[in-house]
Amino acid sequence: MPSCVLAYSGGLDTSVLLAWLRDEGYEVHAVYVDLGQPCEDREAIMEKATRMGAKSARLIDAREEMCREIAFPVMQFQAKYEGVYLLGTSVARPLISKVCLQVAREVGADAFVHGATGKGNDQCRFQLAAEALDPRVRVIAPWRIERFRKQFPGRTEMIAFCREKNIPVKPSVAKPYSSDENCLHISYEAGRLEDLEINGVDLVEFGMVTKPQNAPDKLERVTIEFDSGVPVAVNGERLSPFGVVDALNTIGGRNGVGLLDMVENRFVGMKSRGVYEAPGMTVLYEAHRLVEQLTMDRDLMHLRDRLAPEVAEMVYYGFWYHAKMDALLAFIREAQRPVSGEVSLDLYKGNMIVAGRRSPKSLYDEGIATMEGGGSYNQTDAEGFLRIQGLPSRVQGRVNPREY
Repeated sequence: MPSCVLAYSGGLDTSVLLAWLRDEGYEVHAVYVDLGQPCEDREAIMEKATRMGAKSARLIDAREEMCREIAFPVMQFQAKYEGVYLLGTSVARPLISKVCLQVAREVGADAFVHGATGKGNDQCRFQLAAEALDPRVRVIAPWRIERFRKQFPGRTEMIAFCREKNIPVKPSVAKPYSSDENCLHISYEAGRLEDLEINGVDLVEFGMVTKPQNAPDKLERVTIEFDSGVPVAVNGERLSPFGVVDALNTIGGRNGVGLLDMVENRFVGMKSRGVYEAPGMTVLYEAHRLVEQLTMDRDLMHLRDRLAPEVAEMVYYGFWYHAKMDALLAFIREAQRPVSGEVSLDLYKGNMIVAGRRSPKSLYDEGIATMEGGGSYNQTDAEGFLRIQGLPSRVQGRVNPREY
């Protein structure tokens, strides 16, 4: 009997996959990677996998690793796909692949199976990560297998299959959208969200964020401390990487921070509409940038900003385990060494207002920057500076006069 490791969530798709793989003659090892999914019953998910005939069902806690090793370095780049998306799903998939391959090696499985469709980005992230980590691995994506699609052309057939097999699942045919969650965010897509005329924020029942109009009618202050670009404390309490994200999810979420509705360009070429909630990471991106404004050299910051879209694309497409990414991560570790300090933000109905910031490594010098008299900056020096900077313009202006 061939064996496989299934990236298992316990939802409709992976529950169907587990039963289908068993019918296909596979010995299935179900692996639930705990990434801090806020709304899932882990014990029930594991029990269901065993009850459905999985050879083994494992829950592996990767919350700290995802925050520390992937999400925080991406944040240090201030990387946002197409300028707005914080990559909450994208950063999770390579780690799921890594964990599943580790289990496959341990149990001697022949293949790694995932439930991503042939239309989306996740198939790219799972497969590119798996092939980079173990080029010998056989990746099975049932949604790309014609006989699977003929058996399950849509959710109606999948739900009917689960009823026939006595597999308990929550979804109904009338569910207005699908979702994916971890501690960094929850994403919503498909269903009624495919209609761009529908207000996504009104439609979705968010799991972490209070809608801004329902958030408290008062400011809430939150203080975040960074050490070499890594958030280490919230409101004076030292926390682990996951602890920081979890605390800020609660604080940012209840104040309506972190909602996004966008139409994005998928790696496979189509445009798709997604609604996202990411309260903790939205607060962290803002606070991190404010500490950088004090501590990071201008030219270094501008170089990092030019690299940020490149990093966002690589993460979004699935090239986390890649030589170029290794080099970029080495760069950001060095660039973030001086980024230490503390920022206070006032949160109010989805907004973030700077309340204060300080750093022992601040490059801000009030004596130089002051607009008052005195100070240590000699304005006369600017005359020679600008004469040198303007030299090419003066020469070109004489040779090629401009009309004005």
